[in-house]
Amino acid sequence: MDVWSQFAAASAGPRNARDAADRLNGRDSSGEAQLLTRRRTALKRPSMYRVLVLNDDYTPMEFVVWILEAVFYKPHEEAVRLMLDVHNKGKGCCGVYAHDTARTKAAQVHELAQRHEHPLECRLEVAEGEDEGADDSGRQGDGA
Repeated sequence: MDVWSQFAAASAGPRNARDAADRLNGRDSSGEAQLLTRRRTALKRPSMYRVLVLNDDYTPMEFVVWILEAVFYKPHEEAVRLMLDVHNKGKGCCGVYAHDTARTKAAQVHELAQRHEHPLECRLEVAEGEDEGADDSGRQGDGA
């Protein structure tokens, strides 16, 4: 490549950069101002999920109370009431959270239950008024 070709290639770069800057600042290649519009993106509230603890015949009631206090930060009296709901009704709602938080809490319950060798299960359920087609497939914390 000769010297003039190198000069032409080098001088073309800043002009292209200048044109790009003009376009960003609302000017076209002729220097005339142009109208810029900004798209508005509609924000959507995150889907909320209930975290449910399911009853089984093997997990001690004291362990369920401890889980409710440790993972869901429930006061002792509320944890006992929820544990009795789980025991008598077959399941109990521990709280309503955004999807990521709900999955994390379900995974923590699953991990603690496995560590203490209890078959306690936790499920996610879409909260009322939310999209019914969302993932509420069940057992959490198993890498799914």
